[in-house]
Amino acid sequence: MKTTRNTLLLCLLAATSVQGQVDKFVRLADLDTTFRYDMKYATRDNFLRREVYPCAECLVRKKVAKALIKANKYFKDKGLRIVFFDCYRPMSVQEKMWAIYADPKYVADPQKGSVHNRGAAVDITLVRENGDLLDMGTDFDHFDIEAHHGYQNLPADVLANRLVLKLGMEQFGFEALATEWWHYKFKRSRNYPLSDFPLPCSED
Repeated sequence: MKTTRNTLLLCLLAATSVQGQVDKFVRLADLDTTFRYDMKYATRDNFLRREVYPCAECLVRKKVAKALIKANKYFKDKGLRIVFFDCYRPMSVQEKMWAIYADPKYVADPQKGSVHNRGAAVDITLVRENGDLLDMGTDFDHFDIEAHHGYQNLPADVLANRLVLKLGMEQFGFEALATEWWHYKFKRSRNYPLSDFPLPCSED
């Protein structure tokens, strides 16, 4: 009987812990309908060539969401808006990605986790009101020197587009990853714990 009670208590604590994580996250589409989405890992259109997400949902921490909404307003004033490629990534998905492509240059080792697993990193680009994506010089997940912020052997308009994105995001508390023009993490994310609750996929 004691073992059963202990098991039930552990299950209850685990469920409470997961719910606590969920409560600190928000679904961006519920807060701002002007964002755009192209969630690559819910499709085969990514460097893994696998669908590793069960659905194309974009969740982030509440504070991160507030900053993203401010950034999106800044871009909208310039006739642009944010497009998301990736947002919160459950640790179970991180493990799946590592099993497919175990190279820390491209996929964070699940032993350490990534800022995506903390709900505080996003992979993004910008789109014009007419639906045209800004030319950033490479595709998303192009893991080569051409995707680096410091790489200058690109057309002037591409360099200008990357700078618009970078300067805009930095104004609202995000910092760029030197090797990926699309990746931005919230600067105050250091103390966020790794999370592994599933994405809230619709049954439709």
